[in-house]
Amino acid sequence: MEDDLRKPLLRSASINDGEEVISSYSSINAVEADEEDATPKFNNILGSNADIKPNEEVTINSELKTKLYKRRWYILVIYSLFAGSQGLVWNTWGPISASCEEAFGWNNADISLLTNWGPISYIVSAVFFSWMIDVKGLRWACLSSMFLVAAGCGLRCFTSTPPLVTWLSHLGQFLNGLAGPIAMAGPPVLSAVWFGPHERATSTALAFSITNVLLGSGFFLGPLLVPDKANPNCTSGNHSVTFGEDLPNYSFNEFELFDNNSCSNASKAARITKERKDIMFLMYVELGWSMAVLLAMLLYFPKKPPIPPCISASVKRESFSKGLKDLMKKGDFWIVCFVYGLALGVCNCWTGVIDVNLKPHGISQNVAGWIGFYGTCAGCVGSLIMARLADIFSKHMKWIILVLYILGGGFFVWFALICKGIAPASSAMLYLTVIGGVTSLSSAVPLLFEMSCELTYPIGEGTTNGVLTLMNNIGGLVFLFVLMIPNIGTMWMNWTIIGVITVCVPVLFLLKDTYKRLELR
Repeated sequence: MEDDLRKPLLRSASINDGEEVISSYSSINAVEADEEDATPKFNNILGSNADIKPNEEVTINSELKTKLYKRRWYILVIYSLFAGSQGLVWNTWGPISASCEEAFGWNNADISLLTNWGPISYIVSAVFFSWMIDVKGLRWACLSSMFLVAAGCGLRCFTSTPPLVTWLSHLGQFLNGLAGPIAMAGPPVLSAVWFGPHERATSTALAFSITNVLLGSGFFLGPLLVPDKANPNCTSGNHSVTFGEDLPNYSFNEFELFDNNSCSNASKAARITKERKDIMFLMYVELGWSMAVLLAMLLYFPKKPPIPPCISASVKRESFSKGLKDLMKKGDFWIVCFVYGLALGVCNCWTGVIDVNLKPHGISQNVAGWIGFYGTCAGCVGSLIMARLADIFSKHMKWIILVLYILGGGFFVWFALICKGIAPASSAMLYLTVIGGVTSLSSAVPLLFEMSCELTYPIGEGTTNGVLTLMNNIGGLVFLFVLMIPNIGTMWMNWTIIGVITVCVPVLFLLKDTYKRLELR
C-alpha cells in the first residue's frame, strides 16, 4: 500500500493557469468537491489520519477538482512584501552602526543586541505562530505578524533622545522579531496552499527573493538617508579607504575609521543633531511602508483558494501536536535542520553586521552597505535559478545543495585570507568574495525548505518549517551573543562561518533524500 501511495495518482495532469482541471485518482475517504460552493474548502484525501497500515485495502474512487488561480501571484507578492518588511526593519541598525554609535552613544554590543532581538523574539514566538499558520491559516498568521512589525516601527518613532530612544528601539526590534516565524517559515506553506507541484520550489524561491531584496535594501537605504559620520570640515590623521583602492592590512585594534578629536565640540554637536534627525526620518519611512503593507493585507489576503491547486494540497495534514511528535523521529529532517540552522543562521547574521566586520579595515558604512546589498540581491537571483533547476531536476536537491555549500565555503576562505593580508587585497576582490559566498549559501535556502517538506510529508508545512527556521535563529543567536563580548574583535566572525560550512558538508552526505510529496503530486 505504501508503494501504491508513492505512485503518481494523476492520470491526466494538464493544468493550465486559471483553468479548472478534473483529475481522476484513487483516494481514501475522499469527499467530492462541490463545484458551486464558493467557500474555501479543501478535500481530505487521506482522511483524518495519514498513517495507512500495511496490507490495508481501500478501494474508494472519486474525482477531485484542482485549479490554479492567477491571483496566486498577487498573494505571493503581498506575502513577500510583508516578509521583506520584517527583514528590512530587522536590518535597520547594522548598516548605520557608525552613525548610531555617535548619535546615541552606542557601541558594537548595542548594535549586536538590536540585531539579536530577531533570533531572541523568534524563539519566544516560534511555537505559537507555527501552530497558528497550520491551524488558523495564512491570513490570520500574516495579519497578526504584520501588525507586530508596524507596531514595532511605531515605537521607534517617539523620540531620538537617549536613553529613551535606546529602550524604545530595543522594544521595537523585539516586537518586529516576534513576526519572524511567519516571515521566515511562510513561503513553503504558501507554495503548498496556492501552487502546483511543478512550481513549488520556484514560488518558494521567488518569495524568498522578493523578501531578501527588501531586506537588502536596508544596506543602501540606511546609509543613503543617514550619511556616514565623516565630516569634511574635520581633518583626519588616519588613512581612509575609498572605493577602488587597495585595502590596507590593518590589525583590528590599531585603526580608527575617523579621528573625531580634530573636530570642535560645536561641530560634533551639530553633526550629532543632524544624525539623530536623519535616523528619525528613516524610522518614519519604515513606519509608513509597514502601514501601507498592513493595509494591503487587510484589503485582500485570503486564507486559501476555493479549490486546491493539486491533490497533495488537499490532503489533510497531521495535527500540530502529532506533527511535532513525529518530527522528533525523522532523522533526515534533523540533518536538514542542522545544515540550514548552523550555516545559514551564521551567514544571515554575518551579513547583517557586515559593517561592523569591515569597519576595522577602513571600509565606510556606505561601501559596506552596498556590498551587503549586492550580495543579498545576487543571492536572490541565485536562489531563483537553483529553484528552477530543482523543479526541472526535482529529485536532485541534495546534490545541488552540497555543491552550493562547497562553493560558498571557498569564497569565505578567500575573504578571510584577504582580511588577514595573505591574499591580494582590493575592493573588487572584497565585493567578489562577499557576494560569491552569500550568493552560494542563499541559493540553497529554498531547496532546503522544500527538502524539509518532502522529508516530513504529511506533517504540516508550517510545523516543519517553523522548527527548521527555529534552528536557524538559534545559530544566529549564538553568533550575535559572541559578538557582544567586549574587545573580541571581528576576525573570529570569518573563521566561524568557514568552520560551520566545513562541518555541514560531510553531514550532508549522510542525508537520505526522499520525495513523498512529489510522488503523490
